Amino acid sequence: MKKTMEHSRLLVLSLLAGEDMYGYQMIVELARRSDHTFEMKEGTLYPVLHALEREGLVEAYQQDAPTGRVRKYYRLTRRGGALLKTETEAWQSYSTAVNAVLRSSAGRSMA
Repeated sequence: MKKTMEHSRLLVLSLLAGEDMYGYQMIVELARRSDHTFEMKEGTLYPVLHALEREGLVEAYQQDAPTGRVRKYYRLTRRGGALLKTETEAWQSYSTAVNAVLRSSAGRSMA
């Protein structure tokens, strides 16, 4: 079986496919989009972002925020977008297979 990407990395890449974001924005948006199923902490997010940056899948830049502070934004690279497409397809295939097994077991009593 093909190993799929760890889900935190996949979720971060997916968020960045829509727009450039800064860290806290990603945390809030991930929680919102998942109906708070995914409550990522900074201690989880930033190591993921730094690893993705080292691999050339995302790149960072700084920009002034409306508050006057400088924020570090992340954007998906072309390489990151290509990997996201491949990994999304792999995840959907995996998810379909798991759901098929769960559906086939539905209604059966557990012994």
